[in-house]
Amino acid sequence: MSRLFSIFVAFVASFLLISSAHAEVKVLASIKPLQLIAAAVQDGVTIPEVLLPPGASPHNYALRPSDVRKVQSVDLVYWIGPGMEGFLPRVLNGRTLPSVAVQDLPGLKLRHFAEDSQSHEEADEHDHDHRPGSLDSHLWLSPVNARVIATKMAADLSAADPANAARYQSNLKAFDERLDAMDLRLKARLAGIAGKPYFVFHEAFDYFEDAYGLKHAGVFSVAAEVQPGAQHVAAMRTRLQEVGKTCVFSEPPLRPRLAETLVAGLPVKLAELDALGGYTPATAQGYEQVLEKLGNDLAGCLESL
Repeated sequence: MSRLFSIFVAFVASFLLISSAHAEVKVLASIKPLQLIAAAVQDGVTIPEVLLPPGASPHNYALRPSDVRKVQSVDLVYWIGPGMEGFLPRVLNGRTLPSVAVQDLPGLKLRHFAEDSQSHEEADEHDHDHRPGSLDSHLWLSPVNARVIATKMAADLSAADPANAARYQSNLKAFDERLDAMDLRLKARLAGIAGKPYFVFHEAFDYFEDAYGLKHAGVFSVAAEVQPGAQHVAAMRTRLQEVGKTCVFSEPPLRPRLAETLVAGLPVKLAELDALGGYTPATAQGYEQVLEKLGNDLAGCLESL
């Protein structure tokens, strides 16, 4: 009996050791694009979680008690930085496990808001993070930056889960190869609209534009949640009249209230560009799907004029 008991104990110990060696590493991304990059790295191992639900804005999200518990309990947290998720630093300060502000990673190609890139009538009061010279936090829209982020995630996961390290590195290589192919497709798709003027409501797309040789002709608001002043609205309507046929892009899920007023009687199309891809499934190909949809939606509207 004692021998059988010893065998049973050894079996249980071995099982627990194996289980612990293959324990799932829980990853939480603040926003969907970071979840999609993590999903590419973790493909075939597990699916990372995301903090913000579809349609929520990282600029003004209010954490629920369940969100706080999740942030505190997962193994790894990835977020952009305080300029994007201003609600997170206080909660992250209480974490004992690693959290990574990806804006601080070496090798990122970062952009800053320019003096003449937008109206700043109400910036000082409402949106300090969009002031001239401040960091543009929409950095995930650069494929170059996505590679840097994925490399960091693969290294972190390999260290936390050595049993799957080879898989993470293989996934990273596959992600790099898919980004190469995507880059060629997007350059071909967008070549025909280079130089065509278009307008955006929120200055969120500079990284994508820089990667593919595009440039918006005007911005209606300093931030998605800030209504522009009357003087700026009048100036932008005049600019729309001067340009003629063009597209004005807002971001889902809501179209700004003044959109119809701005374009009334003008040969202007209203359309959407989704920088966050909130409803994109968390699959290995999700990140490419977000950028390709962005490119297709942009080109599709301008080509239809």
